[in-house]
Amino acid sequence: MNTHELFHTLHQLSRHLTNTLNEALKPLGLYGSQWSAIFVLKTKGSLTQKELCDYLFVEAPPMTRTIQRLVKQGYVRQVQGKDKREKIIQLTDLALSEYPNWEKAVFESNEVLLENFPLSSQEVLLSLQKSWLQQLK
Repeated sequence: MNTHELFHTLHQLSRHLTNTLNEALKPLGLYGSQWSAIFVLKTKGSLTQKELCDYLFVEAPPMTRTIQRLVKQGYVRQVQGKDKREKIIQLTDLALSEYPNWEKAVFESNEVLLENFPLSSQEVLLSLQKSWLQQLK
């Protein structure tokens, strides 16, 4: 098996999915990286910036920029943690009120991407991805 082709194809797919997500969220004033942080905070609750970085496999500097943008937009707030270095990130009421609009745009975008991809293949792909991700952690 040609692993170069496997990873190259994964990278191409990832870029296509990222671009599609960005286009879907652009009219709502968000980027995919912001949506990822918001989605995790909505599903997991308040997290430290480090926990958010670890969960999303994002390094601290880009996450800091994403959080700063979200703070400026009024979608998250930073609360002092146990020590001065720790910041807990929380969604604001504004973000919670906008969340259904963002989720709808993402859902509709995903539906278009998957319209010609059989459900059985989607289930297999999800299982493989989860399994591989668990092995990498």
